[in-house]
Amino acid sequence: MTYPIRLAGDKVVLREFAVQDVEDVLAIIGDDKVTTWLSFDSRNRDQAVAMVEGTLERAQQEPRTEYYLAVTKHGDNRVIGFARIGFAGVKAGKLGYAIAAEEWGRGYATDAARTLITYAFAELGLHRISAAIGPENAASIAMVEQLGFTREGVLRDHVYTNGAWRDSVLYSVLSHE
Repeated sequence: MTYPIRLAGDKVVLREFAVQDVEDVLAIIGDDKVTTWLSFDSRNRDQAVAMVEGTLERAQQEPRTEYYLAVTKHGDNRVIGFARIGFAGVKAGKLGYAIAAEEWGRGYATDAARTLITYAFAELGLHRISAAIGPENAASIAMVEQLGFTREGVLRDHVYTNGAWRDSVLYSVLSHE
């Protein structure tokens, strides 16, 4: 069993969530500026507690079905984001990530995603990783393209968030790429 996990990237460390992370998590998932780009609406404190507790519970399941990890800066245990790969199909995973708005533009999401993808291919044996991104999220699209993802197409009315249906642009990367 792979628990607890700690992965070091160039700029960030990915680690398991802890109960003490709730306020940091709430600052991210409770921020409309961040959740505008996510597949869910902003959440309140009770929902942040439920999210952290859920990640802790699922992290200890055997077999593990997802790697939902806190993103921290080197030398600072404060959560500035999260990165997740949920297993979906045979040797396939779905990538998700978010970084606190005040930390945008510093390469933390790119480093977190790269670190988690490398782990998923090298250590978990995944063959394919996909990411579904809102078409207006130019920064996220540029990031996955920089990481070698290929655009596959558009998932129409893929998520219902912020009171409306939203398309997602589907990207993927294969282990040999």
